[in-house]
Amino acid sequence: MSGPAHPLIVSAIQERITAVSETVISALWGLLLAAIVFALAYVLAQLFVRLFGRRISQRFDRPSLARMTIRGATASIYLIALFSVLRIYGFRLSQIALTVTVLTAVIGVILAPIVGSFISGVFLLADQPYEIGDMIEIADTGQRGFVEDITLRYTKVFTLDNTFVVVPNGTMRDRDVINYSAEDTRTRQSLEVVVTYEGNLAQARRLIESAARSVDGVLKGGPNIRIGPARYPASPTCYIAEYGDHGVSLTLRYWVEEPYKLPAVRSEIQTEIWDRLEDADVEIAYPHSHVVFDETSGELPVSMRDGEATGRQ
Repeated sequence: MSGPAHPLIVSAIQERITAVSETVISALWGLLLAAIVFALAYVLAQLFVRLFGRRISQRFDRPSLARMTIRGATASIYLIALFSVLRIYGFRLSQIALTVTVLTAVIGVILAPIVGSFISGVFLLADQPYEIGDMIEIADTGQRGFVEDITLRYTKVFTLDNTFVVVPNGTMRDRDVINYSAEDTRTRQSLEVVVTYEGNLAQARRLIESAARSVDGVLKGGPNIRIGPARYPASPTCYIAEYGDHGVSLTLRYWVEEPYKLPAVRSEIQTEIWDRLEDADVEIAYPHSHVVFDETSGELPVSMRDGEATGRQ
């Protein structure tokens, strides 16, 4: 019986090898087609960006919306390529839709924080609290920088310390964000100076104002700057704030042309104020106490470090 069985075994092995070969060839062919489809999708996406990227950027006033539109278009090209590959592997449209629905439900449960960031990104783009290129400050951390990119998931800030900060949009919406350049890059600042009562108050105000005007980056003058219904002098102006315990408190109001220069300009102004007041008949006040001892003050113990005697005066 071994003789007749031998051809049957050989035939079965050959059929098995043929079936495996066909499966491997079919899989390799499918992979090749998938690679070709995704390569074409990549070429089309790059071509779309080259042909329409600049036009889209010119059509939108906001760079973030332009970038989001371009990213959405390229993502759609890759999504169409993915559906085409699934069709190559025999998936029907109904099966693809069901699979996408199930995956969406699973991802929505597992990746809820990320989905929340996406939703927050949509609200950020709609509310427009800041835009790409704006200088902002995250109030709770004190970090300042320029908005480098806004996506549906995060906001990327290029800080003044030459570092990047990536903040999820979910937390960005819950924070206080100061925008220094949304409408106007000019920023109004305040500086308090306390002078003694014995000095010339009018001269002190003039010197403080001239000190601010001498610093580069400070607006020297011009038309009043309007903020809503209010109008403020463009040139540095010194006001009397209050009469304090140790001196007269003066408040200098000045405008800085660029927000990233705020610390340097403030330091330079204080240096100029110090030099000018030191040369004039004006003294900067500081907290101090004056203690007077007389015959009604009682006795004060006095000790001599170099001597041996200790007495009372």
